[in-house]
Amino acid sequence: MGTGKTSIGKRLATQLRMRYVDTDDIIERDSGRSISDIFSEDGEATFRELESEAVRKASKLENYVISTGGGVVLKEANMMELRRNGIIFCLTATPEEIYRRVQHQTHRPLLQTPDPLTKIKSMLEDRHPYYAKADNMVETTGRSFGEVMAYVKRVYMKSVRGSK
Repeated sequence: MGTGKTSIGKRLATQLRMRYVDTDDIIERDSGRSISDIFSEDGEATFRELESEAVRKASKLENYVISTGGGVVLKEANMMELRRNGIIFCLTATPEEIYRRVQHQTHRPLLQTPDPLTKIKSMLEDRHPYYAKADNMVETTGRSFGEVMAYVKRVYMKSVRGSK
C-alpha cells in the first residue's frame, strides 16, 4: 500500500501496450461491495479468500499488468498463480513514506487504528519474508514514477527477450 502500484501499473500498461487490472477492482466488482465493507462486515479472512479468487482470475489473463494488494503474498498459492503467467515486481517504500502517501486516505481498513505508522511498520516487518520472494524488489522512496517505470520496463523487457 502506498508504494505506487496503481499509478505505476496503469502507466506501465499503457507504455507496454498491455491492459491493466487491479485485483481489488475484481473483488469489488464480483462481490458488489467495497473492500472496506467486506472487511467491516465479514472480516479479513473472508477478504483474503475473495482476494485469492481474484488472483486466480487475473493470473489467467494474457497481456495484462496486474496490481494486487500487499497481502496477496501471504498465500504461496497466490504467488504461484501470478508467477505462472508473468514476473512479480514488489514495489517497496519506507514506512514513513508509505504513511506520508496514505495518511489522508480513509479507504484503507488495515490502517483504521490509533497509530497507523506503527501498524505499517508491523505489517512490513511481518510481510518482508513474503515480499522477498518476488522476482524483483523495487524501492520507490525518493524515486520518480518515471525512474521506477523505466527500471520495471527494462527488467520486464529483458525477461521477455530472455524467455524466447
